[in-house]
Amino acid sequence: MKAKIKKLDPTVELPKYHTPESAAFDLASSEDYTVEPGDIVKIKTGLVIEAPQDHFLLIASRSSLPLKKGLALANGIGVVDRDYAGPNDEILILVRNFTDTEVVVSKGERIAQGIFVKIDQVEWEEADMIRQTDRGGYGSTGGYN
Repeated sequence: MKAKIKKLDPTVELPKYHTPESAAFDLASSEDYTVEPGDIVKIKTGLVIEAPQDHFLLIASRSSLPLKKGLALANGIGVVDRDYAGPNDEILILVRNFTDTEVVVSKGERIAQGIFVKIDQVEWEEADMIRQTDRGGYGSTGGYN
């Protein structure tokens, strides 16, 4: 499978899979940032990425980001539609500093990971009732009261 990519900054590296069986590739910052406590910052990657046909790009946190940097993806995950691939549609990583000290992100530092996910769009079929189940609603399989 191939995906198109454009460097907006010629000095950035292309994303890499770091092991032969990696599910995701790493995305790095294209600039230096200081993220103040409680702030949300858009981290530029310097890249425009067009997902392959029938796919979208899912952006997830690197597992070490909260523990080692004190940062979390501000939106939990990112969904980048295939048609977000215009000349200036740069991939941005929204991070939130949840610590009480400033956090420095350096150019080239890997801060997120990307995964191409296959999609199917559905046609909606309205119904009076979907189906009868024994479920009791939200949280019904339990453990939390």
